[in-house]
Amino acid sequence: MIKGFKEFILRGNVIDLAVAVVIGGAFTAIVNAVVTSIINPLVALFYQADESGQFGPTLTGIYGQEVTFPLGTLLSAVISFFAVAAVVYFVFVYPMNRIKERAAARAGVSEAADEPQLPTEQELLVQIRDLLEKSGPAART
Repeated sequence: MIKGFKEFILRGNVIDLAVAVVIGGAFTAIVNAVVTSIINPLVALFYQADESGQFGPTLTGIYGQEVTFPLGTLLSAVISFFAVAAVVYFVFVYPMNRIKERAAARAGVSEAADEPQLPTEQELLVQIRDLLEKSGPAART
């Protein structure tokens, strides 16, 4: 059981995943700071924040109380998500894909060369016919 756990931990995928989680957590702090310091003030130009710091449209309820829909929080979360996704794609995924493509081109290996060419259905039927002809009429009955 310990040996299996050791093999699981030492796999490259587990280490890569751990690094990704740590980097993602650190990057989230940067994105949150950008949203708090730049995006929220831009949105606040259109919506006035209430005393709790939330901004969004304010409506009066049926009992006379004012209710603020905190759209700023939702907008911040959506912008954070797209900012993280864009940075991950353009900084990590896209360059790594380009590096892999260039390495494969230098090595002269294409994706099509990795997959063996299988015979078509017609070729298989011709081979079966030829084998049956070779075996003679005794094998057919």
